[in-house]
Amino acid sequence: MPDCDLILPCRDEAAALRGLLPRIPDGFEVIVVDNGSSDGTADVARELGARVVHEPTPGYGAAIQAGLLAATNPYVSFMDGDGSFDPDELLPLLDEVRSGRADVAVGRRRPVSRGVWPWHARAGNALIVAWLRRRIELDAHDIAPMRVCRREDLLALDVRDRRFGYPVELLQKATAAGWRFAERDVAYHPRAEGTRSKVSGSVRGTVRTARDFAKVLSR
Repeated sequence: MPDCDLILPCRDEAAALRGLLPRIPDGFEVIVVDNGSSDGTADVARELGARVVHEPTPGYGAAIQAGLLAATNPYVSFMDGDGSFDPDELLPLLDEVRSGRADVAVGRRRPVSRGVWPWHARAGNALIVAWLRRRIELDAHDIAPMRVCRREDLLALDVRDRRFGYPVELLQKATAAGWRFAERDVAYHPRAEGTRSKVSGSVRGTVRTARDFAKVLSR
């Protein structure tokens, strides 16, 4: 029986979900959080068997929190719904937490080809991670684009950011709480055709995300 909810924050990801949802491995119950889509994302998700939660407040953190509150299984996992990750790679992450070897398991992106991860997004990520590793001795090398942990533990962590700063605040609080990290390389693929990144799709999106990160880091 499934014991892990997979939460996919989505905004206009209908094209990606058609290819992604049929590939979700057994053991996961999928929650698609529709964060203001206008392309039928919710309809596609339901058609393919996912549970849909609507979150009208825009922001990555708002969508993640809505999915977390809707989850019912003891473990929760998170992944972008744009087709850039292989859902099978969630399985070893879940095993790290389920076995008790780690409190949170995270993915470290490894681009499969040139151009998958634009230079401005990669540079911003590297700066944030380097700062966190130096300041709080973060035991990871990426900002956890894929992650698995226990639902009750994450709720207790009380991550407050509702924008793109959410993963940075999560990593800070998890480190401060003494969580044990497990990190595995995960393949980073091009986004599904017909979708566009809200973060790395433009320099402006990356700058906006960096601003959200900076607000969290300054607290």
